[in-house]
Amino acid sequence: MDRLEAMSALLAAVETGSLSAAGRKLGMPLPTVSRKISELETHLNTRLLVRSTRRLSLTDAGSAYVSACRNILDQVGEAERAAAGEFINPVGDLVVAAPIVFGRLHVLPSVVEFLAAFPSINVRLLLSDRNTDLIDEHIDVAIRIGSLPDSGLLATHVGDVHRVVCASPAFLSAHGAPKAPPDLPRLSCITFEGLGSRNMWTFARKNSKSPLTIAIEPRLSVTTAEAAIDAAISGLGVTQVLSYQVADRVEAGQLQIVLREFQPGSVPVNLVHLGQMRQARKVRVFLDYLVPRLRQRLRDPA
Repeated sequence: MDRLEAMSALLAAVETGSLSAAGRKLGMPLPTVSRKISELETHLNTRLLVRSTRRLSLTDAGSAYVSACRNILDQVGEAERAAAGEFINPVGDLVVAAPIVFGRLHVLPSVVEFLAAFPSINVRLLLSDRNTDLIDEHIDVAIRIGSLPDSGLLATHVGDVHRVVCASPAFLSAHGAPKAPPDLPRLSCITFEGLGSRNMWTFARKNSKSPLTIAIEPRLSVTTAEAAIDAAISGLGVTQVLSYQVADRVEAGQLQIVLREFQPGSVPVNLVHLGQMRQARKVRVFLDYLVPRLRQRLRDPA
């Protein structure tokens, strides 16, 4: 029995929640994953996992053993990276994830400059408006916009953005600019997935800490912020997006922000990465390079 491989199979099963998902993660057939964990239990003469049709759960012995496995595998991985020089020299491949518009506007320019400064590092930039899983998708660094759930990830705050409501000047001229959030239902609205509820827009309430929520019946609902912004520029209606997503369009006069005095509180922007005992040099230099540049770009809210 390859004990390290068996430990990896056990850890993958616990992290993914099933043997089949562990097999997909490791590129290993399901029977092989099951056999390796069974061999490990036989070797230890104790049960580590309780298997049911719906889920896996750890026994008390399994919980303690999994914690030890993590430390052992981390140390082995660290030793291998150290032997390859990864902790001394910034070399290798980096996988970075970011929301589509934020990544294009703010991350990509810095990545291009970073690659010029560090020729021994390659970057794969994943642009997606869904929250990617750093472990399952082997991501080194991700940009998260919004409150962070409790997790084992390390986070560095780089700035804040705001929810804004905007429309084209032509639309506002033809239909009138809303004076307060309750005016929105009479207007054509454009919503998109990824910014809270598509059918409920949240605003700050004057002289009150409680938010004001407005029900929206969208004329158009799309899957990305870019599509919502394009539709608003075309004159279809008003949309609610994040300030960075329309900053260049507002500056160009294609869109106009309304209801500024009702903007809700700021939304945090963080860089997140896995918490490891020692950090690969390529990740450290990338964070050191990107953090001050993003803070500079986000210093002035729209």
